[in-house]
Amino acid sequence: MASRIRLEDRECPLSTTVQHVGEWWTLLILHDAFDGYTRFDQFQESLGISSSMLTTRLKTLVTDGLLERRPYQTNPVRHEYVLTDLGRSLRPVIVALAAWGNSRLAPEERAMILIDADSGEEVDPAIVDAKTGHRLDDSDKYVFTAGPAAGPAMRDRYATRPPAPARDE
Repeated sequence: MASRIRLEDRECPLSTTVQHVGEWWTLLILHDAFDGYTRFDQFQESLGISSSMLTTRLKTLVTDGLLERRPYQTNPVRHEYVLTDLGRSLRPVIVALAAWGNSRLAPEERAMILIDADSGEEVDPAIVDAKTGHRLDDSDKYVFTAGPAAGPAMRDRYATRPPAPARDE
């Protein structure tokens, strides 16, 4: 299968990230892993995914370094799939995707919510700048630009960025 990443986007972090986690089943497997699932049969029962598809996705997640395959039984040998540090670092992405999905629903229509484990109170996730605490959802105030390692295609992309539309205030 041909790569979906355009030649000029090979250095783009969004394009390369989507290559690793942009597939439907991959996100759902990671979600289950964050909920504590580690075994093949747990993932399969939770997701209703075919054995062959689950095997393929788990192998990819292990190859990409998001999950680690560890034996938990010797006779017969059985393995579990445990999140690595790299895999755990994707949790905010999964939380943000779920929050975006819930933001379009009335509270009574939400099948899954994020809560504070101590208080039981629902929380409202937001992506913020670690230095200032400011929310980053304002695309006029916070914009992407070429970074220090950007090649010519990435530099050209941001050198010719269209001006931001006028803001209604």
